[in-house]
Amino acid sequence: MKLATLRLPRRTAAVRIDGEHAVEVGAPDVGMLLADPRWREVAAAADGARHPLSTADLAPVVPVPGKIICVGLNYRDHILEMGRELPRYPTVFAKFAEALIGPYDDIELPAVSDCMDWEGELAVIVGAEVRDASHEEAEAAIAGYSVLNDVTARDYQNRTAQWLQGKTFEGTTPFGPFLVTPDEIGGAMTLECVVDGEVVQQADTAGLVFPPGELIAYLSQILTLRPGDVIATGTPGGVGHARRPPRYLADGSKVVTRIAGVGELVNTARRLN
Repeated sequence: MKLATLRLPRRTAAVRIDGEHAVEVGAPDVGMLLADPRWREVAAAADGARHPLSTADLAPVVPVPGKIICVGLNYRDHILEMGRELPRYPTVFAKFAEALIGPYDDIELPAVSDCMDWEGELAVIVGAEVRDASHEEAEAAIAGYSVLNDVTARDYQNRTAQWLQGKTFEGTTPFGPFLVTPDEIGGAMTLECVVDGEVVQQADTAGLVFPPGELIAYLSQILTLRPGDVIATGTPGGVGHARRPPRYLADGSKVVTRIAGVGELVNTARRLN
């Protein structure tokens, strides 16, 4: 099953993707849908208003997550290109909902930074409340997968040892287009990021040091994860900051982020005045 959040005049709606149509399932967005313990049955059985997917204006798939937890340095190749050693534990930081944009919205390039970098990532959306989860409980708590690009202001990120300020600039993080349930996914997924027609990142999620189930189990030792929470699992090698010379997004840069079987983000970077 594929779910999305559709923007409509004066409201949003959670929808199920049926072929070329988006079918309303009775909740205002996917996050609110996941709050219902019976969300799978509700979404599968719903037969609400239908909208053409070709003209759909999609919001971030979960517009206002309770938590957005990001994992840094989680692909072996990216760790090595950044000159670091493989970690014993996940490197964790946060992002706020104001950073999120829809799958086809413009990425806002802030006036204060000329070092905005791409980071294509697999996002995991939590579908059940978990605390101190076993591996089996953690795997069962995955509602589905989505695509996210953790666009990062490298200059702000590197001002201090704490990364948050470079990671959560408003209007910078495309997220969507769909939540794809695990039963739709067969094995590892291939991630690709393309900037201005050039493939800059390409990796298999089998390269994750800490895969989704391990991340949920680990994070649930620290705090309760709830339906609609989002975990960005980290980016592979190929980021602009690691190039020599470094390369960053410019006004008009087109960024396509896709994961096979999950979906595709298509965004244009626009400089704020």
